[in-house]
Amino acid sequence: MMSSAKATDAGAAVGPAGVVYADYQSSKPVDPRVVEAMLPYFTQNFGNAASLHGVGDAATAALEEARARVARFIGAEPAEIVFTSGATEANNLALIGYAMRNRRKGDHIIITEAEHISILNIAKYLEKNGFRITRLPIDLYGRVSPKKLRARITDETILVSVGWASNEIGTIQPIAEIAETLAGTGIVFHSDAVAAEGLVPIDVRETPVGMLSLSSNDIYGPRGLGVLYLRKGVALAPVLLGGGQERGLRSGTEDVASIAGMAAAADIMAAEMPAETARIKAIRDRLVARVLAEIPDAHLNGAPLDHPGGRLPNNAHFRFAAVEGEAMVLSLRDAAIAASTGSACSSKTLEPSHTLISCGLLHEEAHGSLEFTFGRFSKEEDVDRIMAALPGVVARLRELSPLYNKPPVGKALGGGKGPA
Repeated sequence: MMSSAKATDAGAAVGPAGVVYADYQSSKPVDPRVVEAMLPYFTQNFGNAASLHGVGDAATAALEEARARVARFIGAEPAEIVFTSGATEANNLALIGYAMRNRRKGDHIIITEAEHISILNIAKYLEKNGFRITRLPIDLYGRVSPKKLRARITDETILVSVGWASNEIGTIQPIAEIAETLAGTGIVFHSDAVAAEGLVPIDVRETPVGMLSLSSNDIYGPRGLGVLYLRKGVALAPVLLGGGQERGLRSGTEDVASIAGMAAAADIMAAEMPAETARIKAIRDRLVARVLAEIPDAHLNGAPLDHPGGRLPNNAHFRFAAVEGEAMVLSLRDAAIAASTGSACSSKTLEPSHTLISCGLLHEEAHGSLEFTFGRFSKEEDVDRIMAALPGVVARLRELSPLYNKPPVGKALGGGKGPA
């Protein structure tokens, strides 16, 4: 049975000792209460849900109970939940599965320039297989215009995919307006909601998306598990073939332990999200205020904190003139602070963030970006630890830079101290 202890009670036992962890967007710890809920499925209720004996029946019952709990988290019906190995697989099933099943209806798909790398690479794959992809531009804050989306729809458009929020700069997209724009067109709307889940309310009854991708780990559940919400009536071709599990859409033996863990994580998040996001937002706001006040030529990327369209409450994404983001990350690492330059899924490349470039930054400006994201086990004193190290890191790296005395150029990107 899942413990009723709050996250703050177990917080001391979570996270690497002595390290300020401020990279929650790339990976979250599994909540100890979730681990507790998963344990029986490793050694006691370990059956295969496809088996016909009693042990298999118990696994089936646990699977379907968990499916109903995950569905309730987003206002869906249990039959609309398909478990996958993660959000990347959910995105593949959504885009490739829908495109291949519905090719006779049209060959045109619209995504945005700010999508997660998994969506961008799926789009490239579909282009190689004869589909036409339109990449919708974003504004300087990273937001999509529903009006510009409407102008790009053709008679051959079958699918639109817009992430609920940016995993890099935290900008929340006008999902409800986009859904309204597509209503009655016959075009299916998919959203990768991984960056937003657990940080903003998501209810598919109120916002009628056709498909929605989720990740277990992004609500403090186990890694290696995701969900595709598939609204009734939306038809897909399977991407993985095998034994026909998950209504034939995702073959492979279901990981009941992880699925039970995601259900527990969803229940906890549903109960605690309002208080948790308010607490995290206060930590984030304090860091933003201090960085912009105490470090010269620092700017906030993405929407301002008071932007009416909204920004994820845990996200603080900065750029610093004449400083490389990777150098800042490594220097902060030496101070036992874990931050990032942006998306962990593309951090091994030397290319600047495609999102920042689409927002209008120059390559050298995008390379000077640093992201802090906070979460369930973040503390107020994390800001003090960061600010004890970051100003000195930036100052030292600027002393080594031949560019810093030159005035920064390029288009200003929201929320900072004015034009860069």
